[in-house]
Amino acid sequence: MLAALYSGGKDSTLAIHRMHDIGKRVELLISLIPKNSFSYMLQRVNVEWSRLQAESMGIRQVFWDTGGEKEKELIDIEHALKENGVTELVTGAVASSYQRDRINRICEKLGIVHHAPLWGIDPMSELMEIADKFDAIITRVAAEGLDASLLGRQIDAEAIELLKKINQKRHINLSFEGGEAESFVLDAPLFSKRVKITKSHTTWEGTAGEYIIDDAVLIDKD
Repeated sequence: MLAALYSGGKDSTLAIHRMHDIGKRVELLISLIPKNSFSYMLQRVNVEWSRLQAESMGIRQVFWDTGGEKEKELIDIEHALKENGVTELVTGAVASSYQRDRINRICEKLGIVHHAPLWGIDPMSELMEIADKFDAIITRVAAEGLDASLLGRQIDAEAIELLKKINQKRHINLSFEGGEAESFVLDAPLFSKRVKITKSHTTWEGTAGEYIIDDAVLIDKD
């Protein structure tokens, strides 16, 4: 069983596409929903709406609850992989040794082959690929220099230039892997239909904000 840890964000979606490009079809999406806003391993915002992406890609999906507590969430990930009979696992790990090393340990324990097709990718190259091939939006920001104007904004050439300028001043992680931001993919090459957000709202607390999807549907592509 080839499965992917799937949040609905740009990294996990691009990782699935990379596997598809080499002839390996993902059979199952495992989407963990952390209760903790500050999970070290998992994306939280709008994960429940990844069901639309799964339907659009025609891939079976299971949801798995987790407390999202540091280190303890690894037990939940292990249980999810074991209970679903996973033999190969795809993740969207880009540069976080913290995340990759922990997934590697779980996979080694369970005899699972871990695929991280985005590992070591240049952040700017990834953003440009997302802008070129996907329709993805920013759904959470939590770093100095990132403000509410970015919430719900499409990751396009203009947004990338803005992020590049912010990075030059604030040295943010352009892959968003350090928790600086989160994303959600509305359309991609493997999607048979695109996600249309029909209702949403934003929140802001302290130095972090979120773009929350309240309702969304699948629609035909243009």
